[in-house]
Amino acid sequence: MKHIVTQEWLSTHLSRSNVLIYDCRFNLADPEEGRNRYLKSHIPSAVHVDLDKDLSREITEHGGRHPLPSQKEAAATFGRLGINEEKTVVAYDDQNGSMAARLWWMLKFLGHEKVFVLQGGYSAWEEAGYPVTDERTVPEPTDFIIRESDWKAVGMEEVKQAMQKENTVIIDSRDAARYSGEQETIDKKAGHIPGAINKPWLKNSNSTKEWHSTEELAELHKDLAGKKEIVVYCGSGVTACANILGMSEAGIEQAVLYPGSWSDWISYDDNPVETKK
Repeated sequence: MKHIVTQEWLSTHLSRSNVLIYDCRFNLADPEEGRNRYLKSHIPSAVHVDLDKDLSREITEHGGRHPLPSQKEAAATFGRLGINEEKTVVAYDDQNGSMAARLWWMLKFLGHEKVFVLQGGYSAWEEAGYPVTDERTVPEPTDFIIRESDWKAVGMEEVKQAMQKENTVIIDSRDAARYSGEQETIDKKAGHIPGAINKPWLKNSNSTKEWHSTEELAELHKDLAGKKEIVVYCGSGVTACANILGMSEAGIEQAVLYPGSWSDWISYDDNPVETKK
């Protein structure tokens, strides 16, 4: 697989100085839980990365619940975390890869190609008997250089333009109940962006939180083959990254992220909302 590494691979690379491991565990309902779980136990040499503090900027009127930092801000964070062009990054979580995928996508967006997500996440690692520790690793700061990248992000106005284009598809990565508007427990409005289709991000993995094989992902996303442009969103620009990872594994490389996602879309009172019962 192009973007996912196995537990076995990581176990043989734990002592490599050029491999950096990041613990991205995070609970949207309890923002401190991921950090607390990291302090209790984590993969040796892993550094904790916080969705709110490291992978998002301050919340404002627009931009969604987890606004994407500017490229300059993100580069400063990644430099503080010890990442440079010589390092291979492996990210993991315990949320079906969604939080790890946010770090993965942000690094790709800034032109860092050597970044992967760990198959199965932390629980699978621990259950398999691989080593864990409570010893904290302090990263050695470095200079992170932004490089040219094919990975793209779009804003709200660009999504509006995409709605009018032929051979373009907008994908809502949330579960079916939130997409249809039948259930909404997080954001102030229910429904989806008009014309968007629903491809729940969790379908990229199985019941044991492992990513499906490349062949299975290709089958899951075969309807996207040949599309000129694919815009992917979710609630706040996090789980959409997992969908993009699954698509990329399937060979669908033209997907772009709408980082503000649904929580940004509905922050503009005039934006239309569609529901399907």
